[in-house]
Order: sequence, then C-alpha cells, then structure tokens
Amino acid sequence: MATVGSASPASRAAAPAAKASSTAFPKAGVILRTRLGAHAGPSVASAVIKVFPQFRSDFRPTTLLVLGEAKDAKGTRWLKLSIPMRPNGRTGWVKAASVQTRPVHRSIIVDLSSRKLRVLEDGKTRFATRVAIGRRGMETPTGNRFYLTATFKPTEHFLGAFAFETSAYSKLSEWPGGGVVGLHGTSMPSLLGKAVSHGCIRMSNAAALVLKKLTAAGTPLKIIP
Repeated sequence: MATVGSASPASRAAAPAAKASSTAFPKAGVILRTRLGAHAGPSVASAVIKVFPQFRSDFRPTTLLVLGEAKDAKGTRWLKLSIPMRPNGRTGWVKAASVQTRPVHRSIIVDLSSRKLRVLEDGKTRFATRVAIGRRGMETPTGNRFYLTATFKPTEHFLGAFAFETSAYSKLSEWPGGGVVGLHGTSMPSLLGKAVSHGCIRMSNAAALVLKKLTAAGTPLKIIP
C-alpha cells in the first residue's frame, strides 16, 4: 500500500527524478488495494494529497483516470492520475502495481461557447448533441483532465433519464450534495442550448440514453470555453 502521510520539505526536495514512459494514455483504472494514497510526485517521499478507497459509498469500484507513467530511480513504475478534488486540474501519482488499467477509445468534449457535447472515438465524432450549461456566477468549469467517475439512473426527476458523475467541481451544482459537475438528462428540454444550470451539463433524455451506451466510468472529459 502506498504510504499515507506527509513528508518533510527536505525529503520532498530529495526525491529522485523520474523517467517518463511513452505508453499510450489516457487509460482507465481500478484500485487493487483497500485504500490507495496518491502522492504529489512519483516518490513515497512526496506528500499524500488524496486517499482513494477501493470501493465507493455505493459499493461500486472507484474508477481512476491514468494520464501517464514514470519510473523512479529504483525502476518502480508510477502512474500519474487525474485527481477529483478542488481545485480542478490536480494530478497525483500512485504505484502502478496498485492499479489495474484498461485502454479507453472514446472521450467526451463539451464546448461551452457552442453549447455542444461530442463523443469522440479514435479522434472522430461518434455522437453530438446540444446541452445546457452553468449560468452566470455558477459557470461550468473548464479543463482537459476531467473524466466520468460513475454512471447511474437517477431517482430525482430533474436529472432526467440517466446521469453521469464527473471529476469536475463547480461553485455549486444541482448534483446531490452540491459541487460535483454532472452530465444528465433533463425534465425541461426547452432550456437546452442556454446557460441556466448551477454548473451541471444538461442534455435531452434521449441523448443521455445514447451517452449511456457509448461511455462508462473512466471516460475522459474535456470542457472547453
């Protein structure tokens, strides 16, 4: 298990440089240990910035997005992760032996200016749909390291036919508990194409069901201005 705790500034400064790998990324991953600490750098000497449980509170496996890898001075492989936490865009490192990875061939791009969501497969558009985004003061955040952390059929009517939890955080969202940016269907399709949400990205219920078939937890998500 990766060490959970903080390192002194001196030990962090002494951490050896790591060699980057050219293996194709991103990849999705699941955790092979009960708990996994993500470090600030590819070294046990660096501070732990987040601890992931192997399973979520809904008993499903925690899904990771792996952005790259490196080897430390001892030849130990480390994986660079997108970290779902505030502020958005955080990354961390875990030992590769603690994660089982799989390739991903599809990704999602949300263009806030055009209010469009696209699913890409091997660089080509597989599906596109119109969306509603965060209103002024509660804007949907932008970033290129987000991903789908879970998918489910919601019980809340306003979340529509299907919903996708993401690793992105907004000032506030309609997501249960607030803060997490979700992609979801809607009970008010007349608002699609407008900036009306608390940060979540809404689509038609039909589009949400198509997205359900095309994506899964671990799908990369990019939100551009």
